[in-house]
Amino acid sequence: MIIKLLVASVFIGALAGCQSTQQMLQSRQPVAMDEAVSRARFEMNCPSATGSVLSETVIEPALQCFRCNGVQRAEYTVGVAGCGQRATYMVICPLDGSGCWSAGARNEIR
Repeated sequence: MIIKLLVASVFIGALAGCQSTQQMLQSRQPVAMDEAVSRARFEMNCPSATGSVLSETVIEPALQCFRCNGVQRAEYTVGVAGCGQRATYMVICPLDGSGCWSAGARNEIR
C-alpha cells in the first residue's frame, strides 16, 4: 500500500512539473488583470478604465523544507488608465488556484 502511494505521488509530482513557469504565469494573468481593473474602476470612479500587465514574476514560498512547503505565488504589476488618471496595482495570485487579491495601495500618476 505504501509503495502504491509513493508511486502515485511521484507520478503526480512529475505531471505538475510539466508546466513551465511562463505557462503558470500566463494561466493566472487574466484573473490578476480582472482583479486590478475592478479595483481601479472603483477607486478611480471610472467604469471605462483599462489595464495592462507591466511585469510578472513567481515568488517562491518563504518556508521550504522536507515536511512543509508554502505555496508559490505569482506577482503581477498591472497599470490601469482611464478618465484622465493612471495607477499601478500589485496583484498576488497563489498558484494553487485559490484566487487573486490586490496587495498594497495604488500608486497614482497624474
